[in-house]
Amino acid sequence: MSTVIKVENLSKQYRLGLVGASTFKEDTKRWWARIRGKEDPFIHMGVENDRSIQDGNNFVWSLKDVNFEVQKGDVIGVIGRNGAGKSTLLKILSKVTAPTIGSIKVKGRIASLLEVGTGFHPELTGRENIYLNGAILGMRKHEITRKLDEIIAFAGVEKYVDTPVKRYSSGMYVRLAFAVAAHLESEILIVDEVLAVGDAEFQQKCLGKMGDISKSDGRTILFVSHNMPSISTLCNRAILLKNGNVSIDSSVSDCISGYFGGQNKSNLLSNISLKYLDVFELKSIRVYNYSDITKNTLLDHQEIILETFFTLYEDISNYHITYHLYNEQGDALFSFSHSNTELKYGDNKLLFHFPPLFFQSGTFYLHFHLIKNKKHGVLSEKDIMSFQIIDGARELGTYMGREPGFIRPIFKSTIQ
Repeated sequence: MSTVIKVENLSKQYRLGLVGASTFKEDTKRWWARIRGKEDPFIHMGVENDRSIQDGNNFVWSLKDVNFEVQKGDVIGVIGRNGAGKSTLLKILSKVTAPTIGSIKVKGRIASLLEVGTGFHPELTGRENIYLNGAILGMRKHEITRKLDEIIAFAGVEKYVDTPVKRYSSGMYVRLAFAVAAHLESEILIVDEVLAVGDAEFQQKCLGKMGDISKSDGRTILFVSHNMPSISTLCNRAILLKNGNVSIDSSVSDCISGYFGGQNKSNLLSNISLKYLDVFELKSIRVYNYSDITKNTLLDHQEIILETFFTLYEDISNYHITYHLYNEQGDALFSFSHSNTELKYGDNKLLFHFPPLFFQSGTFYLHFHLIKNKKHGVLSEKDIMSFQIIDGARELGTYMGREPGFIRPIFKSTIQ
């Protein structure tokens, strides 16, 4: 596969405050350094882009030393917290703004959907804006005309297509803008978080269209979203940005795990000391396959044991332990407790047995809660441990690939 985007040592610096990018004095110093072939005198100023910290520095690196490559046909998810640098990266790739340092090499035409109304003229009708956007992308009029009916039908704005777009709702803006970007013949499609403006039906329609054009047309897609299930469904790779730096450039599951605070590897043993007054002390939690407790990952076709070791120091009839299990997208899967098991005074080893083939493969996070009188949480620890389950080479699973869903219950079936 050929490389269509190559980003090398990319950095973008901004100046904070009311002045803007720079003062006249700073611009003069930059100009004088440039004509002498010297380095920008302000290039080493600035701090990491952490929006939660006020450090008095007026220069900030929105992006810092970003490096990655994108191959033709890749669908790359770009994720990160607000202010991580995602939109800045896409604006640089789309040539809306220039980098402070570094270079970008792009092979092919880029269609961008960065924010509601990008590239639209409010006084022009929807139809006229389709031709305007196509011309900006370098398309000829007959090429746009050939796609016109398909674009209008996909956007679902037939009734308003000859109305100035200044009268469109934000959702209608996005519908038409995405339809134009997806149907005109650009090699690279860049989509920011704007799809969240559309309704659920249109979001699913867009995801399906992006999947189709990637697989059938071999087009490259960069997709920014905070919707982790959409990233998981659509993308074959992801980049996690943190404070302007590339934190993880790896598989989608690794990046989503990092996004939610995971360590990108299993933590099958949690030696932790949690105490509630002089009543309860949690000492350790571990999870393992019954046949082998030494593996770093768990096999889905073997029984899985969750073992919790703790001590109770007084009457415990009013206390019980509850666990909440989450997947790597942050979805709550289910909760469970020892409702049919009585705790005892002193040391306790509480075991839960999950049957073979109960879990799908993936990374899971366990939350721990000590409950009093069945309604008051008195001790809680989120993400107290994580564990990774891998496909144990099941014949059917290997043939079908990963099945949908979070768990895989086995039901009794009969033929009559």
